Amino acid sequence: MAYEHLSEKARAALDMDDNTRVKKMRSPSWIGYPRARRIMDILEENLTCPKHHRMPNLLIAGRSDNGKSMIARRFDALHPSFDNPGGGGITMPVLMVQAPPVPEESRFYGNILDTLFAPYKPKETAARKQSQVIALLRRLNVGMLIIDDINNIVAGHVEKQRQLLNVIKFLSNELMIPITATGTKDALRALQAEPQMASRFEVEPLPNWEMGDEYLRLMASFERILPLKNPSDLAGQTLAAKILSMSDGTIGSLSKILVKASAHAVRCGTERIDRKVLEAINWIPPMEKRQNADRIL
Repeated sequence: MAYEHLSEKARAALDMDDNTRVKKMRSPSWIGYPRARRIMDILEENLTCPKHHRMPNLLIAGRSDNGKSMIARRFDALHPSFDNPGGGGITMPVLMVQAPPVPEESRFYGNILDTLFAPYKPKETAARKQSQVIALLRRLNVGMLIIDDINNIVAGHVEKQRQLLNVIKFLSNELMIPITATGTKDALRALQAEPQMASRFEVEPLPNWEMGDEYLRLMASFERILPLKNPSDLAGQTLAAKILSMSDGTIGSLSKILVKASAHAVRCGTERIDRKVLEAINWIPPMEKRQNADRIL
């Protein structure tokens, strides 16, 4: 079989013109690496947990751009809303919302209502918004609430942080649903600073990628989904080490490097990623960008 280094979906993309193929490369793709699959399994267990007054909660913690939100979005996408023939209205297994940029109870409820396209008065009191949110989530049979970027809560005063954490605890208790949150180490510190919240949230870390078997398998997975006509051997030690050295060890950074290199490989006609292609994309490592910014400012 031709193009055995590619998945069936990636082989089909080879029939596209170059511009369309490059556009497809830039579309987000899911790679179910072991740690991501483990977290997905935990989320599935939490979602199917029988209702009680101390539901299991999870914090997916890691650096920015290391796949926290992608895992949450993937789980959300795998559990779409559906009609409930035996009852009234729609069942929504998973509701994913963005944490407000500052820890304000009213804005948090507003984000939930906005996500659900529910009408409300922005200047309404937090108590009234709370009542509306609880009634709506019950009516929709929401099974899990996912709060993305919960580290935003550290942007305000400690008392405001506690207030919003208490709101999250209240929703979990009142609705008897599991809460999942994604955040950086700042979010982890904020949760651990509150003993009651620390005891309620299990933590699943997403550490930076390092050279090893799991990383090499990740590179092999990338090779299968990037529609290039020639094999690149991304999992070979030499090329894998070069790509890792260019990144900051996050899956987001690795993905951006490989997509940019793949696009260049298509346009220059090599149809494979090698050291020459990697050097040609003029990639600036994230750490170097931060250092340059510090010098400028």
